[in-house]
Amino acid sequence: MKLETAIRQREGAAFVPYIMAGDGGIERLIPTIVELERMGATAIELGIPFSDPVADGPIIEAAGMRALEAGVTLEMILNHLIEGNNQFNVPIVLMTYLNPVFRFGVQPFFDRANECGVSGVIIPDLPFEESLQLFADINRHDVAVIPLVTLTSSEARTASILEKAEGFVYAVTLKGTTGKADVFPDELLAYLTRLTEQSRVPVLAGFGVHRPEQVQTLGQACDGVVVGSFIVEALHEGRTEDVETLIQSTKHLHV
Repeated sequence: MKLETAIRQREGAAFVPYIMAGDGGIERLIPTIVELERMGATAIELGIPFSDPVADGPIIEAAGMRALEAGVTLEMILNHLIEGNNQFNVPIVLMTYLNPVFRFGVQPFFDRANECGVSGVIIPDLPFEESLQLFADINRHDVAVIPLVTLTSSEARTASILEKAEGFVYAVTLKGTTGKADVFPDELLAYLTRLTEQSRVPVLAGFGVHRPEQVQTLGQACDGVVVGSFIVEALHEGRTEDVETLIQSTKHLHV
């Protein structure tokens, strides 16, 4: 199922959990995806471990270090997805920094991502304008390059991104790295509402979200949420019931 279609057809607001591929062992990757799909995930954002994760807070950074220490690589992750993608139907979005893509080879990366059934890719250290240039001559096989917009993005730049956005728009809710936030900026809800009204594709809010009431509040201002640090920490600690409770909290929201 296409990423945008999965988000639009979701009952209530979309919920996209982030997991770090290889955290807990690469053999846990496919079973974790299958379990999150059973819990009701709309799509799954799959982090690629990297040694210098500039957008990640301490929880996700620690998960990436555990995966790297276990010898997990981008190629290993893609191979596991190829072997296991007949076990699930939920769309997969890869979150990777640019360096692993360059090392793999840009065209081979998209070829393999397509072979895995990947629906989209997020590259947080690649500015959107530069991604248009970098991928101009690349066959992306309909793998969406998900843009990020922030509260500090200018109106002109935001409009340019919205014009060319595909898959969904990732609206960053904090002025900083990932983590668990108790307070969001005062202007956030109005910002998300405005983005959603302007965008041709769904708008999902992420960074800092970790409580059901946050999920519900943000999920009423846009098309859904992405939750990372809470999911990564809960899975690492074996608190799967907490993960399912959070995923289910969007089910009956009207967006």
